[in-house]
Amino acid sequence: MFYGAVAWDPWLIVAQIVCLQCLYYISLGVFLSILVGPRVSKMSLVYFFDFATVTASTAVGWCVMASIFLSSVAGAGFLVYLVERAKKCLDFSATLFIIHLLICFFYGGWPSSVTWWVVYITSLAVTALLGEYLCMRRELREIPIGRYRSISVFFFLGIHGFLLLFGA
Repeated sequence: MFYGAVAWDPWLIVAQIVCLQCLYYISLGVFLSILVGPRVSKMSLVYFFDFATVTASTAVGWCVMASIFLSSVAGAGFLVYLVERAKKCLDFSATLFIIHLLICFFYGGWPSSVTWWVVYITSLAVTALLGEYLCMRRELREIPIGRYRSISVFFFLGIHGFLLLFGA
């Protein structure tokens, strides 16, 4: 499919945003379960949405930050398969983290921790830049051409078509 040939489709964009958001929270939940789960008595949404848990003063806070960074790397991988275009990665990454900011605001108030802002702005940069890099690598891959193409043309066209095609 040619990228310029498709009309603007708002339903596709909304579906991509919803899928990206869901996959981000699934990956964040997996990393929080692995890194934070063994250190706390009960997992809750506090570790997802409360800015007070993103702190450098406790081991659990460091594990929360590591989970956020690992989820941002996973988010870059999700961008490759959901968005597929390097020039759209910044838009979708910013949308992902702005929606997360709004959810955090409604859950626990405006994030007043400098650590929270540093972690999430860095995560946004990692997601956008790594996603752009991975999408560019995918866009610039060579188109594979089978080495047996001439033989298959020969069998399809027959000897006469092959001779006409190559002027023998």
